[in-house]
Amino acid sequence: MKIEVVTLFPEMIREAVRHGILGRAVSRGLVSIGTEDPRAYATDVHRTVDDRPYGGGPGMVMKPEPLMAAIAAARGRVPEGSRRVYLSAQGARFDQALAATLSREAGLVLVAGRYEGIDERVIATSIDLELSVGDYVLSGGELPALTVIDAVVRLLDGALGDARSSEEDSFADGLLDWPHYTRPEGFAGIEVPEVLRSGDHARIRRWRLKQALGKTWRKRPDLLLARAGRLTPDEAREQAELLNEFLQESGES
Repeated sequence: MKIEVVTLFPEMIREAVRHGILGRAVSRGLVSIGTEDPRAYATDVHRTVDDRPYGGGPGMVMKPEPLMAAIAAARGRVPEGSRRVYLSAQGARFDQALAATLSREAGLVLVAGRYEGIDERVIATSIDLELSVGDYVLSGGELPALTVIDAVVRLLDGALGDARSSEEDSFADGLLDWPHYTRPEGFAGIEVPEVLRSGDHARIRRWRLKQALGKTWRKRPDLLLARAGRLTPDEAREQAELLNEFLQESGES
């Protein structure tokens, strides 16, 4: 996969992708991550990339000429047809399902805005998709771009040590993750649940699903509602049974 990030702060991207799963994916040749700085396409002596907004108001807006030139240059280094994605508070909500969709593409151009935003004509002519990582305001699009990169790259074949890791992540099946334990068996007066030490994989699977359902019911009930429509009748019946068991065991029924 080939990813290019259009940003005024390329060093933020370059440093972040050197570490952890991203760094390993790059070193293994699973993904190539480059940057393009709009300042390189500014034509004045001060390399100006922003200007005051028409109509007045606070802040500055990124100018269209250098930004569109940078997007075009970045797109020239990714496979033909790669989508140009603008990280925007007005975009579609980025989630695990969309990360999975993007992970199947050959390339991406991620555009990180700054200041009060970018000239609307850039969006109209040079952007295929707007994405938001949440309903809050950040200083720029670099951190959202890194969020998208991390979520997408870890889904690439070979990026994780065990392919099952991504399959069992929170949200992968529409549920939050179950509780995790490792050695020692006892710590802070709390023992690892017996079922996880039993070696009975059917019991462990059932316990994990029950815990995931219970955690999702407590913290993100909206996810349960969305998941319900995707289940077969048998799956829906098992989900209802397990959730009822969890509530009874926790005294919440």
